[in-house]
Amino acid sequence: MRKIVLFTSVSLDGFFEGPNREIDWHLVDDELHRHFNEQLKVMGAFLEGRVTYELMAGYWPTADADPALSAPMAEFAAIWRGMPKIVFSRTLQRADPNTTIRREVTVEQIRALKAEPGGDLVIGGADLAAEFVRLGLIDEYRIYVHPVVIGQGRRFIQDPGHRIGLELIDTRTFGNGVVLLHYRTADGPAPG
Repeated sequence: MRKIVLFTSVSLDGFFEGPNREIDWHLVDDELHRHFNEQLKVMGAFLEGRVTYELMAGYWPTADADPALSAPMAEFAAIWRGMPKIVFSRTLQRADPNTTIRREVTVEQIRALKAEPGGDLVIGGADLAAEFVRLGLIDEYRIYVHPVVIGQGRRFIQDPGHRIGLELIDTRTFGNGVVLLHYRTADGPAPG
């Protein structure tokens, strides 16, 4: 069965973006980007909220046409273009090829998606991730802690409404000081 994997970058004080949605403090160098590419290229699909999808779709489809783009970023452009995407949105009317729009997140629907053949499913988008966390649908957390304290912003996990036990799978420190904390859920699905 496929897993639902949450990838997120956070500051040391637990924010994934600043108060004005800024992420300019993310330290994504070539080493970290190559790592992301290795992890993401084997996934079965990207699960995205509308905001994340629109940001990604506004840049990545043609990003590798820029000759100044780094090799890891150009590789990611090809990964993003080729990866099936499922966008959860009540308002999005159209999406690019290789993209399916779904209106609601339901436990039954996600369990059916996990039962399909293919690689694991990776979550993108804070609101969508929060809904998956609340419903107990996340199987693994890959948290990239950046060596910066930003002081304020938006936390990547709001109140999930229940306790979530985690088991550490792995850690990794990158040359730029980012630390990966890789966990799996220990408690099984959340109630509801």
